[in-house]
Amino acid sequence: MNNSKEYKYKLPLNGQTEYSTSNNSLIIIGANGSGKSKLGAWIEQQDMENVHRIGAQRSLNFGDFIELKSREQAENSLLYGVDNIENNNSYRKKLVRWDYGEFTTKLLNDYRDVLSLMIAIKNQIHDKYIKECKEKEKNKQEYDKVPDTVIDKLIRIWNNIFPQREIDFTDAKVTTKLKNAVGDIISYKGKEMSDGERVALYLIAQCLCIPENKTIIIDEPEIHLHRSIMNKLWTEIEKERKDCFFIYITHDTQFAANHKNADKVWVKEYDGENWKIEKIEQNNGLPEQLLLDIMGSRKKVLFVEGTAESYDTQLYSVIYKDYYVIPCGGCSSVINFTKAMKDNAQLHHLECYGLIDRDYRTEEEIESLKAKGIYTIDVAEVENLFLVEELLLVINDILSPGDSKVENIKNKIIEFYQSQKDTQICKAIVAELKHKLSTIDINKKGKEQVKQALKDGFRDISFDSIKEEKQNIFDLSTEYKEVLKLFNQKRVSHIVMGNFGIKKDYEQFVIGQLQGDKSENIIEAIKKYLPNEIKI
Repeated sequence: MNNSKEYKYKLPLNGQTEYSTSNNSLIIIGANGSGKSKLGAWIEQQDMENVHRIGAQRSLNFGDFIELKSREQAENSLLYGVDNIENNNSYRKKLVRWDYGEFTTKLLNDYRDVLSLMIAIKNQIHDKYIKECKEKEKNKQEYDKVPDTVIDKLIRIWNNIFPQREIDFTDAKVTTKLKNAVGDIISYKGKEMSDGERVALYLIAQCLCIPENKTIIIDEPEIHLHRSIMNKLWTEIEKERKDCFFIYITHDTQFAANHKNADKVWVKEYDGENWKIEKIEQNNGLPEQLLLDIMGSRKKVLFVEGTAESYDTQLYSVIYKDYYVIPCGGCSSVINFTKAMKDNAQLHHLECYGLIDRDYRTEEEIESLKAKGIYTIDVAEVENLFLVEELLLVINDILSPGDSKVENIKNKIIEFYQSQKDTQICKAIVAELKHKLSTIDINKKGKEQVKQALKDGFRDISFDSIKEEKQNIFDLSTEYKEVLKLFNQKRVSHIVMGNFGIKKDYEQFVIGQLQGDKSENIIEAIKKYLPNEIKI
């Protein structure tokens, strides 16, 4: 949320402690056990008077009625844990709130306090307004507009987050109302709200009741909040408190990535005294959540085709168990993400590779990709890894020991390949033409240079020679292993299912067997067709 205001915050980073930003939030991200909460406590201790920290350990319980206190009493209770403050030292004043040194383990039990403060602020504003109205009435002057209170702002945020539920604070009671399926209004006590509703009320009230121009630290802002409302809630709160600076401490990379216009740092580790912290740079060619996930994994990275549910990811996640396997969709994304990660100085300490299907690529293309850290499997597509002879023998031993069906399966696949050969050749020609066209360099050229580059490029492309080359390759490939290198047809596994009597998805059956006692045999069968450069 950019504005003209400059916010300051403190971090023990690069020998410097004070930083300034025009963003009104900082997100501290790190894995569990990396010292994030202790860092939050450290930030608070640098300026106890102006920093208010909401710990991760917090009780969500409160009573039927809101206790009525003066604003001073209620504010002291919330900020310092006691309603009567005599000591002027800000550090000592907060010792009660944090149980005399339990800065990261104390269970905050201040829900009643923040509700009391909310009512006290409202009452103070209303009392002042009524007094002013009486004075103006006496002088026959017009009344001013009724001022917004903390409760008005809270209800405004609440209605944006929970449009189906009304919240009310009449008579110092928290009440929630909603319509049921038949349109009847159902009312229930605030203390009976869901965890998500209670934590939302607690966090909104905390942030709205804090005095002006403070830094608010929220440890684990995502607790009990559904993903669909998490970022929206904090965006709405920030809108109401542009005077305050927000620091979020989280391990949730999705929350961190979706919270825009914020400074972001990664906490790598904590040795008990010092933190290793790194500022996260934006616009580096990787989606921000992916960048954060990679920074948090600490594993070698393998970019693959497909989705989280696809065969590629399921299979490679088992085979490459020491890698962080990341599905990227298409092969172009694998190529782009691998390049982006290799170019990212923040990730140079991590190895990364790309692994894609061979498809109809030429040896020249394959070697060119290798130079960029992107490797191809030794069959046309990932589905063909499930068809290699070595794996068929393992599956045969599981399903039909003593009755080999492998030769029959191989012969039927070769027959199917022969029947589809013309179509496959056509696809291979198209793939080669697309590749050659993509290599014509027309970047940063004038009109005439572009025209000449296209002319030269087209001159070097011969449809007839490409057709003849592909025809020869397919005609000469009659051995089963060579067929699997070329055959790009996803329906082949039905042949295996029919012969082995498998009624469900064959590939899924094999993936299921990876959890059984034949797992090592399956991996050994498949790894022969995987690139040696990516160590298993």
